Amino acid sequence: MGLCASTLRRSSSSSSPENPIRSKRRLLPRNPSIPKNLERNYPDRNYPQNPIIGPMSSDHGPSLLVSDILSKTRSINIFASLTRDIESISTLLNDGSKNTTVLAPLNSAIQALPRKPWEDPEDYEKFGEQSAYAGPQGRERAERNLRRFVEAHLVVGEEGAWVERREVETLGGGKVRWEKREGEKIFIMPGDIEVEQVASKVSNGEVWILKGIINYAQ
Repeated sequence: MGLCASTLRRSSSSSSPENPIRSKRRLLPRNPSIPKNLERNYPDRNYPQNPIIGPMSSDHGPSLLVSDILSKTRSINIFASLTRDIESISTLLNDGSKNTTVLAPLNSAIQALPRKPWEDPEDYEKFGEQSAYAGPQGRERAERNLRRFVEAHLVVGEEGAWVERREVETLGGGKVRWEKREGEKIFIMPGDIEVEQVASKVSNGEVWILKGIINYAQ
């Protein structure tokens, strides 16, 4: 599915009391059928990064989960909130028996996208600007697109499978790997996406913070 940028002029009307759904290149009327998180504007700035954290010691307790790290790391709070909008993903990240590596983009990386993760130009072309995400079917399309985006950034598998240069499959079906360059810099491939930091390793996986977005056009 192609994900090219598209442009929509701002409506001249200012009489509506409701806030629109805003993206960098689109301005759509607020649609109550869209998941609540998707109706909020993204934060305007990134928060300071915490130092890289190694594997959690027993002093922190073995019960910390990937979902806990996501909720406490403000620099990726946009992606964290998207994971909570999808029930099956939220359940996965709270499951202590499943090992998941989360490749979470920085807030700034998501804000730099030409459209929001739940938007797809093909939906606008096929159904129109006002109808693409209106009503039950529109909501299904938005949720499908959002799921595709989130699943492209999750690697589920046995502990120890996510090692350097070994290609693995994301939950969304894509193939990714990582490698070190220039000393300690880590990059996700394909795409040469630099890793800002490895935020933490906890009982059910790891959280890696990325400076870019993994290709989610499947």
